[in-house]
Amino acid sequence: MSRALDDLVALLGLEMIEENLFRGHSQDLGFPQLFGGQVLGQALSAASQTVDPARRVHSQHGYFLRPGDPKRPVVYQVDAVRDGGSFTTRRVTAIQRGKPIFFCSASFHGEEQGHAHQREMPALDDPDTLIANGAKVLSFDGHPIEFLHLDDRYQPGQSAHKQLWFRLAGELPDDAALNRYLLAYSSDFNLLTTSLVPQGIKFGDPRLQIASLDHALWFHQDVRVNDWLFYDMDSPWAGGARGFARGSIYDRHGRLVASSAQEGLTRVRD
Repeated sequence: MSRALDDLVALLGLEMIEENLFRGHSQDLGFPQLFGGQVLGQALSAASQTVDPARRVHSQHGYFLRPGDPKRPVVYQVDAVRDGGSFTTRRVTAIQRGKPIFFCSASFHGEEQGHAHQREMPALDDPDTLIANGAKVLSFDGHPIEFLHLDDRYQPGQSAHKQLWFRLAGELPDDAALNRYLLAYSSDFNLLTTSLVPQGIKFGDPRLQIASLDHALWFHQDVRVNDWLFYDMDSPWAGGARGFARGSIYDRHGRLVASSAQEGLTRVRD
């Protein structure tokens, strides 16, 4: 699995083709369109390469404009919006075939002390205990991401809530920026489909037309994505062929490392 993670790191590394202009290869995960997490991670990678490493991304807000083609590269144009005394702001546009398929803003902040609190992680078994007790680790063929679903039932009337552990299996350098855009990539798995749980509909259902419309991510702590992370997701609303979901990501020690939110098209055709 380490080779697969090396390939993912290379995918998010990008090629600088001009100042503030980058090109990234694409991966085909078998979805109808380009995986949104790839564009999130690559856009954040592009933005990060134009920012002082002493400042780390604390938020990313993006909109998906057109379906991406997983068989074509993506060009990322970075706009250096502001370099302030405490915060740095970047805007990134992802382009295929001469048209924007995605854009986002990202804000970076230097290390600073202040008051702190967090919502506590739910009490649950750690992934090592779950595996020892026979829990099944799920993954894509040839892909480094692994999942431990705590409740994978999709039954009509069930609460719009999902919980799982995930990690990117393999070795990673001690690079805070790299771990953050790998987290951006990973955060797109499972989130939007939380809004489908009460309808008993799974991703891949032939009646379902699904696509991300936006994705927001807030980074609270440094994180190691090749150790298990707990993703606690819920969907407070769905309607009008759209679903909304939000998530809290904790490390195995109970630290809240990131929060996410997403709205997407969840059209079900008879």
